[in-house]
Amino acid sequence: MPKYRRFTDASVSEKILDTMFLIAMGLGYLFAMLHTFFTHQGHDGHPGLSVHDIRIAYYGEHEQTRLGAMLNGAMGVNLRSPEQKAVILKWIDKGSPKKDFDAKILPILQQNCLVCHSRSSGMGLTPLETYEDVTKLTVTDTGASIQSLVRVSHIHMFGIAFILFLVGRIFILCELPVMLKRVMVVIPFAAVLLDIMSWYLTKLMPGFAYVVYGAGVLMGLSFVSQIFISIYQLWIYKPKVIPVEM
Repeated sequence: MPKYRRFTDASVSEKILDTMFLIAMGLGYLFAMLHTFFTHQGHDGHPGLSVHDIRIAYYGEHEQTRLGAMLNGAMGVNLRSPEQKAVILKWIDKGSPKKDFDAKILPILQQNCLVCHSRSSGMGLTPLETYEDVTKLTVTDTGASIQSLVRVSHIHMFGIAFILFLVGRIFILCELPVMLKRVMVVIPFAAVLLDIMSWYLTKLMPGFAYVVYGAGVLMGLSFVSQIFISIYQLWIYKPKVIPVEM
């Protein structure tokens, strides 16, 4: 199979293969961003994904409990009325007494939460079925645990690095200045490394939530730019032909 160094040297079959892969990666990235949005947005009690949401996800809300932060954030909309949220928050403030759990708290959880937050749901969410389950969340909210960060970090590093490598291998066949291409293939890798390192730093110093947010935006812009430039040059761009003087 002949090797080629630019898109102009590729066959139509190779161009189709590259294009379909790039489209699939672009759609995959879109769904990943939607997942990130729905996972982290609303933690601060307001719609949309903000730096404050990122701060809460990794550093926590030290002035309230994990359950309180969840109810004041994204999970609050799942309750049928503000009165139900007030009952749970008042119970937390009273020290989460066991004698009130079965009568006041469990019925609210059964109505609104246990469809997803149960061991039988298969969704892998924190169970809220028993008093012991719920009281684990009535401690100070310190954000994501180190164990969970390590688990997500290695998945991100292996998965995203592999995707960036394959997309980058296609992108370097573009007709662009050499230094520009070198910078553009490095940026998404550097952004991912900065993003993941900032998770741990945010857990210690909440101000690093801005770095997490910025690194994510930078990675997304560079990744999407590589996809669009590659597809453009695969099918639309026509390199200038320099005539040879005889």
